[in-house]
Amino acid sequence: MIPFGWGIFGWIGKYVVSPLFNFLDGYSLNYGLIILLMAALIKLVLSPLTFTSYKSMAKMRVLKPEIDELNEKFKDADPAKKQQETMALYQKAGVNPLGGCIPQLLSLPILIAMFRFFPVSIELRQQGFLWADDLSSYDSILSLPFEIPFYGAHVSLFTLLMAISTFLYTKFNNSMTPTSGNSMMQQQMMIIQYLMPFMLLVWFNNYSSGLSYYYFISNVLTFGQQWIIKEFVIDENAIRAKIDETKAKGGSQSRFAKKMNDMLEANKEAGNRRARRSK
Repeated sequence: MIPFGWGIFGWIGKYVVSPLFNFLDGYSLNYGLIILLMAALIKLVLSPLTFTSYKSMAKMRVLKPEIDELNEKFKDADPAKKQQETMALYQKAGVNPLGGCIPQLLSLPILIAMFRFFPVSIELRQQGFLWADDLSSYDSILSLPFEIPFYGAHVSLFTLLMAISTFLYTKFNNSMTPTSGNSMMQQQMMIIQYLMPFMLLVWFNNYSSGLSYYYFISNVLTFGQQWIIKEFVIDENAIRAKIDETKAKGGSQSRFAKKMNDMLEANKEAGNRRARRSK
């Protein structure tokens, strides 16, 4: 009995990951090929979310010059005022600033379900692929003459490839994602993003090579998906024209934008009340 975990992670592991693995296993394929096909099929199913995410990032890139102008105009103003003007711009353009994040968050439970599945999958035990002798254990390609704390005394190649691909994908994704300003929070998020591949390198070095292989293939496929969308699907000139058309019609306020505006108005009103009471 595989411990799939709790909540949505356990549900995905039990009713999505395990049945898909068993279905492909029925064709008597090499387990390395099965893992590759699993990654490809899951990416195919999630491709609409990937497209939505990238399209949202493209909209934000198109709006970046206007957002930079707002940041410069209100750099010494009340942050709430700047946020309100920024949200007004998003509303006029019909853009959801979180549109690029939500699809990625929705794919996170699948990655966690894989994390629970591969290390305890009995079928992977003693099953080799390429240089890995056992996909349920780590794939050591180099033994070190000393032990590194938290890392171990060996180098797992699939884990190394996974960490490198994560770093390159992070770099590519950040080049595609517009940033405005240079706030402390943005700097901290950037540092965390670039530290993550090194943390994964240490964390996964002693884990199932099948898991690291899956994450590596998933990174490569995601990179390929986004490159194809960027080069052959998304037309930023058409997005610019659509945004201008939406602005001309007065904008389309999403539920997110409405909630943010309501919160900003409530905070502004609360600040005004405090100011009146202090007089």
